[in-house]
Amino acid sequence: MESFGKHILVDYRDCSAERLDDVVWVEEIMREAARKANATIIQSSFHHFSPQGISGVIIIQESHLTIHIWPEFRYVAVDIFTCGEKMNPWEAHQHLEKALEAGYSEIRDIPRGRKVKISEKP
Repeated sequence: MESFGKHILVDYRDCSAERLDDVVWVEEIMREAARKANATIIQSSFHHFSPQGISGVIIIQESHLTIHIWPEFRYVAVDIFTCGEKMNPWEAHQHLEKALEAGYSEIRDIPRGRKVKISEKP
């Protein structure tokens, strides 16, 4: 059955610790991930926590990309949700995995919503 969107959840582990607490750099790599995936960026918001850690979101026409970083554990959680056929979320993942210098990644790929007509029963 055809779905409305793709939802990729990624845990990046053993990331390069050097820039994980640099909010400007994190926003840059997230924006570049969206561009590489052929997404249309609408807006972004990133927050640096005290004493460390970052959370951010890129709102895209096709849905969103989010990131949450625990630099002290060299751990990054990313959520890439896309709708339609124009965007390739795997391109975003590959860019982030390389930029974060992740030692390894755990990925969950979840189809979102089933396309059924109102007259049909799921």
